[in-house]
Parts: sequence; structure tokens; C-alpha cells
Amino acid sequence: MDLDFVSAHAGRPATGLTRRDVARALLAVPSGVALVAMPDLRRAMLAVGNPLSVTFWETARSTLSAIESGKATVGEVQRWLEATGSEPILLTPSYFVWPEEDERGPVAEEMHARFVTYLEERIEVGEIDPDLLARGDTAARTAYEELQERWLNTPLPDGRVPSVVVSDEQDEELFAAWDEEEAYALAELRRILSELPQRPELPEADLRLAAARLREMLAFPGYPGNVLRACAGFEGGLIPDDDRELWLAVVAGIAGPISDLDDDGGEEDEELEEELSHEEAVLAALCAIHHADWLAAVAALARLGPGVLASPERIARLIAESEDITVDMDDPDDLDTTETLFTHVAALWAYLGIVDEDDVLTPLGWWGLPQALERAWSPDD
Repeated sequence: MDLDFVSAHAGRPATGLTRRDVARALLAVPSGVALVAMPDLRRAMLAVGNPLSVTFWETARSTLSAIESGKATVGEVQRWLEATGSEPILLTPSYFVWPEEDERGPVAEEMHARFVTYLEERIEVGEIDPDLLARGDTAARTAYEELQERWLNTPLPDGRVPSVVVSDEQDEELFAAWDEEEAYALAELRRILSELPQRPELPEADLRLAAARLREMLAFPGYPGNVLRACAGFEGGLIPDDDRELWLAVVAGIAGPISDLDDDGGEEDEELEEELSHEEAVLAALCAIHHADWLAAVAALARLGPGVLASPERIARLIAESEDITVDMDDPDDLDTTETLFTHVAALWAYLGIVDEDDVLTPLGWWGLPQALERAWSPDD
């Protein structure tokens, strides 16, 4: 590691290197290598007329030594990097988080580069004092955080607000990845169903009975009706008159909840608060189940047919042993987590007649689960 390495790493000549440039280069190599190279690097920087400061080199040595001895935390290293004065704070007081460097999209890359340039300009005019930051001056750090908050939330000349456009880009990337995963899962589900030797017929009497019970549950506040309404997106809207449409919409919603809980009444007693807390936990669990897990579970049940045990423990094992997905659940904690998530699913399935009181798959569940899952993942539904 030498001055040429630092310049190449930063993409600028030695005379223009900043504290941030040097710090990032030092952190890009093993700490032992950086410590050995630092004296020569410091002399080389002095020779080109860009010596930086004594405080910078002292804190660099102490930070690298702590890393080498295994005593430095990730947070301490990040704080030292931020103390160079031109490193954007990873987590701002308002909880804005920059994406990881290798995960930034074009907008985040642009905004991050603009911000670094802006911070360098603030150092040049004396508004930011990196030595005070490096020494842990509380007032300097507070002013530094406030300055970053202002820039992130102030419109640029073109009207864009940096924090907003970066967050929007992250959301778009997340939604795109989700849609891609969902489309793949849907294609696999349809392939698996097409290969089944027998497709179940609709048990109309069972559906009528289940739909009647479902309408009663949806008509009253509290669990499970409010959770099922949220799953299907029925809050504040009309409930389908057709039994088949109603039942499939709710079952599909369990695999992909559409909305959040609404306040059913506003009571403040502790019992209701505890009940609502449980309901929020149920929705959170449903949202935490991956497409692959749903695919593996429903595909296995579709192949096995009615009469098979569909308890949370059995479903977790079916997912772990599935040949339809690639999953590594050798760790017992992974199985336990999957079982816990599907405990909430099985409870809701029981209300809908998908499983009976013994967690055994019913003919209605055999017919409806694949159709409901296909509905949940179909973009037109």
C-alpha cells in the first residue's frame, strides 16, 4: 500500500486527496498492512504538499490498532470514518439510511457523490472541522449531523429532495425484486399443478358451509375477523356476494395480506390492547413468510391430498424436505422459525375449513389452497 494505491482507490491525484479518501484506502486493506504502510504514506503525503493533520494520523493509528487487536466495533470504525468530515453519516438522527455501496442504484450513487462534494466544500470554507469531529467534540458532531439532515431534506435546484428520491429508488428496487420473485413462484406453482395426476373438484357443500361461517366472522370486530378482513383488503369495502369469490379472496390474502388492521372501536382497556397486539403479530408473521415457503408447503399438500397432517410442525418439515425449492434448514432454529410462522397460518386455516380440528387437510383445503395461492401471485388479481 502506497500513495499510488490511495490515489487509484480514490480516483484523484495525491494533491487532491481528502481525509476520507485516505481513511477509505486504509480500511480497504488488512489493518496490519495499513499500519505498516502508514508512516511511508504520511511522508509521501507531506512531500506532495498534502500532509493532512496530526489529529487525523493519530486517530488513524489508534483506530487501525484497535481493529488489528480485535477491540474495535463496527460502529467505532464507522464513526471514525464519518469524522473525516466528508463521509455521509450512515444513519442520520431522522433514521435515513444510505444503501450499502454495492447496492446503490443510479440515483443513490448520484446523490451520494453530490453529498460528498458538498461536504468537501463545507470543509474548505471552515464550516466543518474534521479535527474537532475526530476528537469527539459533541457540539461539532451535533452541528455535523444537523448539516447533513438539512442537505438531505432540502430540494436541489432541479426540485428533487435527496432523501426522498433515494428512498423512492430503494422502494422501486424492492418492489421490482418482489415482483420478480413472485412471478417465478407463480410459474413454478403452475408447473407443479400441471403435473399432478389428479386435480380436485370443488366440494360445493363444504364451501357453502365455510363461506357462511366466514361471513359471520367478518361481520364482527376482533380476531379473527379483523385479521381476515385486512388480509383480503375488505376494510372499508364491499364483501363479495359469491361464496367462491369471497372464500378464495380471504385465503389468498393470508398468503399475501393486502392491508393493515383498522381500529375496530377505539376502546382503551388493557384486554383490547393485548388482543390487538396479538393481531398485529399475526399479520407480521404472515408477511414474513417467503414465496418459496408458500410454494413448497402448498405444492406438498396438493400432491399428498386430503387427510394428510398439515400442522405447523409438519408444514415446516415439508418445506425443509421440499424438492421444489432450494432451502437450507439444517439449523433447528430455522425449522422452529418456520413452524412458528405457520402456527398463525394454521389457526386461520382452521377458521376457513382448510384444515380440521386435528390440523388435517380437508377436501376444501385441497381444492382451494392451490387456487388461492395462484390468485395471490397473479398480477391481475
